Order: sequence, then structure tokens, then C-alpha cells
Amino acid sequence: MSLTELGNSVRNTLYRQVGRANGRVQNHRSLPVDILENDTSYRVVFDAPGAEPDDVQVRYLDGTVKIRIDRFRQFHEGYERRFPGRGMSLTGEAELPPDAVVDPDAGTARLSETGTVSVELPKGPSVGDTAESGESEAETDRKRDSETETEPVAIDD
Repeated sequence: MSLTELGNSVRNTLYRQVGRANGRVQNHRSLPVDILENDTSYRVVFDAPGAEPDDVQVRYLDGTVKIRIDRFRQFHEGYERRFPGRGMSLTGEAELPPDAVVDPDAGTARLSETGTVSVELPKGPSVGDTAESGESEAETDRKRDSETETEPVAIDD
């Protein structure tokens, strides 16, 4: 093996290792997120680069929106992968404000063509709203369930 070949081999090995390390960092770093609020809902927007609708899982648990994206690398015939730098499993979470009251069963999630997942969570009645109306929380829930149809959090493309 010549000195040039040895140098190329070392360079290629280091290049691949840097790519793998970069992918591992992506796997452990939380996705960038924005939390938006208007009068009727909260919107949580995650960056989801390279995701397909079937790759995305969205959950709401105890005031936190959690997302997991399991991406797959496409095979490119005639090409050798020199730098495997993209993480394949990405996660993120966003904690809503402590006073946020939402209806997670009526939440929706959409994957945009530009690679963002937008999770919309309608605001639910706050404790003060039910107390002021004189209705119990159970009565308010029954009324809401009979008046509106809910849909599970899903990813639409």
C-alpha cells in the first residue's frame, strides 16, 4: 500500500466516523420547536426534515407534546454512502404553559411539504369557566362530547 493510498484510507475512515457521530448527535438532540397560542388553541410546530407521514408519532401526556420520527435512508443505486450524517430517529417535546387547559382528543397534527409537523390542540374549558356557568366538569364534558365530534391526533399529508 502506497503512502497516498494509506492517506486516502485514513481520510475516508475519519470522514465516515464524523458522519456517524453527527447522526448520533441528531438522534439525541431535541427537534427545534415553536409554541404558538391564540384565543382558541395552542399550536406546536416541530421541524421534521425528511419525514414521511408514516414516520411520525405524536403523543400528548401531562401538558407535554411529544414527537418521534423514525426516518429511513433511501437506497441510491450506483452510489456509495460516504458520509452517513443524518440521524434516523429524531425526537422532540414541548411543554405547554402550566395554566394551559387543552382537549387532546380533539387535537390534530399535520406534516407539511416543507418538513414541519404542526400539532393543533384546542383549548378546553378552564376550571373557572365551568364554575362560573354553574355546571360540573362532568356535565361540561358530556355536553362537549355530544355537541362535537372528536378525532384522534393523526398525521395528514
